Amino acid sequence: MSTSSETTHSELGLQLPPLSLYIHIPWCVQKCPYCDFNSHGLGRLPNQTAPEQEYVQALLKDLDRDLPWVQGRKLHSIFFGGGTPSLFSPQAIAEILAGVKQRIPFEADIEITLEANPGTVEQAKFEGFRQAGVNRLSIGIQSFSPDKLKRLGRIHDRDDAIRAAESARNAGFTRFNLDLMHGLPEQSEAEALADLQQAIDLQPDHLSWYQLTLEPNTAFYQAPPPLPDDDTLWQIQQAGQQLIAQAGFQQYEVSGYSLPGSEARHNLNYWQFGDYLGIGAGAHGKLTLLPDSDGQNRIVRTSKYRSPKQYLEAINPLSQNQAIEQDDLPLEFFMNALRLKQGVPEAMYQARTGQSLQPLEGLLGKLRQQQLLEQGTGRLCTTAEGFLYLNAVLESFFD
Repeated sequence: MSTSSETTHSELGLQLPPLSLYIHIPWCVQKCPYCDFNSHGLGRLPNQTAPEQEYVQALLKDLDRDLPWVQGRKLHSIFFGGGTPSLFSPQAIAEILAGVKQRIPFEADIEITLEANPGTVEQAKFEGFRQAGVNRLSIGIQSFSPDKLKRLGRIHDRDDAIRAAESARNAGFTRFNLDLMHGLPEQSEAEALADLQQAIDLQPDHLSWYQLTLEPNTAFYQAPPPLPDDDTLWQIQQAGQQLIAQAGFQQYEVSGYSLPGSEARHNLNYWQFGDYLGIGAGAHGKLTLLPDSDGQNRIVRTSKYRSPKQYLEAINPLSQNQAIEQDDLPLEFFMNALRLKQGVPEAMYQARTGQSLQPLEGLLGKLRQQQLLEQGTGRLCTTAEGFLYLNAVLESFFD
């Protein structure tokens, strides 16, 4: 990745990395039983309608308070997540993007992604989103099976899902991701592969393909559905990855697959320990601050109030601004960087943390001896076996 936009602090080797912006829109039509994101069904709101204009203004005021963290950078990428951002009108998305651009310059090739549901109402807005400045969609398909969609609490059907990809292309989107899960309730290997083949046939340039997990504070966690056994999950994973590779997609991170050159720039910035502002209810940020008067660099994590009501009413929506402890930086860095199949250059560790890699050489050497990390490449990167057992590799950094 180019580092031309990075600002250097030569004494510590710390650099300001590329800066992204995450915008959270917390409402959805109804909460899915597997979802642990900060999302809130419209049924709880008066007239079952999100306070769109009020929220747009709150987002821009939120961004105003975060501007000191920009530190002279341009925006590398923007990601609208949720909830269901496509519930908002194209006019609202255009107003948000115009307001952001007035405050922070954009890189010339900025990537702007919006998460969308396949529902017919959202599809009618795709052209408007494109005109508003969005240049990439991420469409939440999850499955093409009517039975599995019903089990997942999704409100679209198979035909909606197929039309959504066609609508995205017709609206002028040359880049769109299809979000797909496997390991669904009572799913067979054949069913999982049929879902995957249908997604490939729709010709996206990016696939997010990942296993359903039962997260705390979800309906599925409270009342678990019957899931495939471990052998079936393994068979799905192996056969699915072979199918994806045969279609010309490259796996570049744990659940990300893209055609060459179509990696999600926003996600790459996350995994490369880049910076991102987070605005909106429950949004998280990660910011690098150049060394202050005592010479200490600081990397902080921020979060905003989760409750949309509390967020809208707050004079200052920042609920947390906490520096990452120096002892925790190695784990924080490697938990992100090793998700990437090609890893990152060794020099990126010092550039992104301000720390020397030297104190970690003993641990890294041990992992290389175990053939879990590549050696002699100048990169911090797992081997094929290390990538397969990534959790075990990361556990080494807890010791």
